Order: sequence, then structure tokens, then C-alpha cells
Amino acid sequence: MSNSTTDDSLITTEVQTDSNDGREAPAAGTAVAARDLDVFYGDEQAIDDVTMEIPEKRVTALIGPSGCGKSTFLRCINRMNDMIEICRVEGDVEFGGKNVYDPDVDPVALRRKIGMVFQKPNPFPKSIRDNVAYGLKIQDFDGDVDQRVEESLKGAALWDEVKDQLDSSGLELSGGQQQRLCIARAIAPDPEVILMDEPTSALDPVAASKIEDLIDDLAEEYTVIIVTHNMQQAARISDRTAVFLTGGELVEYDDTAKIFEDPEEQRVEDYITGKFG
Repeated sequence: MSNSTTDDSLITTEVQTDSNDGREAPAAGTAVAARDLDVFYGDEQAIDDVTMEIPEKRVTALIGPSGCGKSTFLRCINRMNDMIEICRVEGDVEFGGKNVYDPDVDPVALRRKIGMVFQKPNPFPKSIRDNVAYGLKIQDFDGDVDQRVEESLKGAALWDEVKDQLDSSGLELSGGQQQRLCIARAIAPDPEVILMDEPTSALDPVAASKIEDLIDDLAEEYTVIIVTHNMQQAARISDRTAVFLTGGELVEYDDTAKIFEDPEEQRVEDYITGKFG
């Protein structure tokens, strides 16, 4: 993983990386692959011919200025863009060797394998237990629900804080706890990939730090793909970083240390050093 030598107000290329922070070097396995991906909202192109392979059980960060297509790309992976009427997707997004946009792919089933955590914590107005168990009930899980709830809360580093109040409303938790509850809800159906769209942007620094530590732990079991505006965060937590720039173009995609210390593209260096964006 990475440790920054600067604060968020002044991003420089002097970002020291300790790659993977104890995890072994990425294996050859690919979790998600985009092939010649174009996305349009009406006549406006949001993603422009993106091709990339995302390694399994690693953290991949998507960075870039506002409006560059990061979140659009993330939502393509589990077909959340299907919910936007004017959205049109061309090209392939492969998961498990299958194009997720093939006609025979069930988006609901797909989202059980590719969970998502959003920018703002969005627990349901239900108990903590029912929040975590929600996805299990939808898929008619026939195992021990209470055991899976406990395992998921432990996986989200929340169990010790809530184990005595599982019947309390999830809305009564703090913002950081709510986000970890949403992470527990996402991992309960046993996905392979977890998508995170700026999961710490609405949190205070202490809560954000807990989420970052959690992401590092999650990557031992899941593939994590995170959109973040915070380049310091990307440097700290990710193994691979993809830089999107204006027009939905994927300008550079490489190991995080390479992106922050020696990028190939001048535009990437200019963005990282704060010359634009």
C-alpha cells in the first residue's frame, strides 16, 4: 500500500508507496475486464473506448476530475446504469468470462456477485440485523442467517460495536458505522467483487481512516474497485490506479506506485501535481 508525504491540499508526485502492504504480488487472475467500452447519456459520451483488466483480490482505484466518467464506469460493472433510461452501453464488460451485457445475464443475480457501496451511507429503516440480512432474504438463503449476519458484521469490522444492539435501527448508528453496516450488507450475499463509489467522502477523517483499513482487509477475500477524488487515499490503499480524464478517456492504468511516482503521460503528472482538475 502507500504512505503519502503530503497533505490533501498539495498533491505532489512525492508519494512513497509500500506496494500491497503485506499482500503478495497480484496473480494473473482477472476479476473484471472492459473491452472497447463506450457509454452514452443520450448524445453525450461519458466513457470513450475504455479497455482494461482489473485483477482479482486487489484494490483498484479510479481517479480523475469530476465528470470524467469514473462513477459511470463503476456502475457499468454491475449494470446499475440500466436504471438510467437515456444510458446506452456499447462494448463488453466481462466477469467470470462472460459479458455482463449479454441478453441472458440477469442483472439482479449479477449484483449478488458484484456488490456496491455508495457515497453516502444508505442503511434501510430496519434493524441492524435486518439490514445485513436483506440480500440473504431476497435470494432465499437457506443457511444460518444469524451466523451470516455475524460473519458479515465481523468482516466489516462492526460486530464488536453493535453485537448487543442488533435489533436497534441502523439509522441510529454514526455515519462511519452506517457505512460499515452498508459494507456488511454488501458482503453478506458472498460476492466476488465490491464496488465503492467515494465511500469515505461523507465521513469525518477518523471514520474515513477506519474504512480505509477495512478496505485493506477486504482485499484479502474480495476484489475491491473504488472511485475516489482523494488522490492521497488512492495512493494509500490501492494496488492499481486508473486515471480517467475529461471526455471519459482512460489515460493511464498501472501499478499505483508507477502512477504516482513515474507516470507515462504528462497529462497524468499534471493532474496529480494539481496543475488542473
